[in-house]
Amino acid sequence: MQDALEQALAAIAGAPVALTCAGRTDRGVHAREQVAHFDTEASRPGAAWVRGANSLLPDSIAVLWSAAVDGAFHARYSALSRTYRYELVNRAVRPAIAARYVGWFHTPLEVERMQEAAAMLVGEHDFSAFRSAECQARSPVRTIHALQVSRHGQEIEFVIRANAFLHHMVRNIVGTLVYVGKDRRPAQWLKEVLESRDRSRAAPTFAPEGLYLEAVEYDGKWNLPP
Repeated sequence: MQDALEQALAAIAGAPVALTCAGRTDRGVHAREQVAHFDTEASRPGAAWVRGANSLLPDSIAVLWSAAVDGAFHARYSALSRTYRYELVNRAVRPAIAARYVGWFHTPLEVERMQEAAAMLVGEHDFSAFRSAECQARSPVRTIHALQVSRHGQEIEFVIRANAFLHHMVRNIVGTLVYVGKDRRPAQWLKEVLESRDRSRAAPTFAPEGLYLEAVEYDGKWNLPP
């Protein structure tokens, strides 16, 4: 996404553009809402950054709005929170058309048990047990503001909002909650994994296809479009 958008914006600006995004997404992960900033000396109508860029972007990427912001704004560091959603199909038969956009687990999962376990992760904690070995964050401490697990027919949604995330943190949490949901581990086990700070205690990293960057929250002082 970033490479394609930088190329499109550079064509509009008539000069190279370096883009900074609010959150990183791995290959196979999606973003319903991503916020990015860049510096440019080019003066263009606001519509040029939107319609002009969209005319140069692949169908899978669309710019929704643009706005001039104060030089102190930073798409990543000014963000107050980020929300990710993981969509998981829970049925015996794998998905077909939606396979690129959802995760899948074949065994029935107990949502109430996963909800009980998820509540143990809310708050400020050391999430070393849920970070990848490639994670470059200086600190493993993050604050989860909310973590909801709900069933909608054959689909289970995991919605997690935090001040920031470690590399693979959401997918590792989802995989560990699935261990609890399939009755392989009790809900209390998730707290033991968290407190161990040991990545080997948690479940393997879950598939990327069901993960979406859902929203990024900023202070109203930046006057960003809703």
